[in-house]
Amino acid sequence: MSIRHGLLALLERGQMYGYQLRASFEESTGSTWPLNIGQVYTTLARLERDGLVRPLPENESGQRPYEITDAGRADLALWFATPISRADRPRDELSIKLALALTTPGVDVRAVVQTQRSATMRALQEFTRLKYASDKPEDLPWRLVLDAMIFQAEAEVRWLDHCETSLVRHRPASSRPVAHPEAVDRAGDEARR
Repeated sequence: MSIRHGLLALLERGQMYGYQLRASFEESTGSTWPLNIGQVYTTLARLERDGLVRPLPENESGQRPYEITDAGRADLALWFATPISRADRPRDELSIKLALALTTPGVDVRAVVQTQRSATMRALQEFTRLKYASDKPEDLPWRLVLDAMIFQAEAEVRWLDHCETSLVRHRPASSRPVAHPEAVDRAGDEARR
């Protein structure tokens, strides 16, 4: 998730200060991606540096709200109009973990797959429970985030099934029968005759 564009989208709704942005972001995503307040202010500083937001005078409480600029609106519109590239997405830690487990001595790869499947199934059940817990119209953004998480979890379970099937067919190089050196020498002698 682009925090930069998330904050710009929130500021398009109206002026907000850091804590309001953090709360609105978490509310919009159902706290799926909790933000550290430091991330919010660091991102606001970069957005200000780039001319995408501008700070306003402090209010009576000493909080400094920000507003989006025309350049920020243009950047936000471009972000909404541009598809997310597969290369722009974060690394998939699970696939990296399994690839490394296959080549690390002493790791029970099937156990790694089973442990992940169990965790993913529990998450899938929780996401589904949350999805049906509320059907208020104002919960639609959160339900769409939950739908995405459900679909990703379902895809992960299917991929883990595929990994397990592949592991059944996989024969590590070390498990192949190795001919005894003397037998190889005899076979070579016979072939030369």
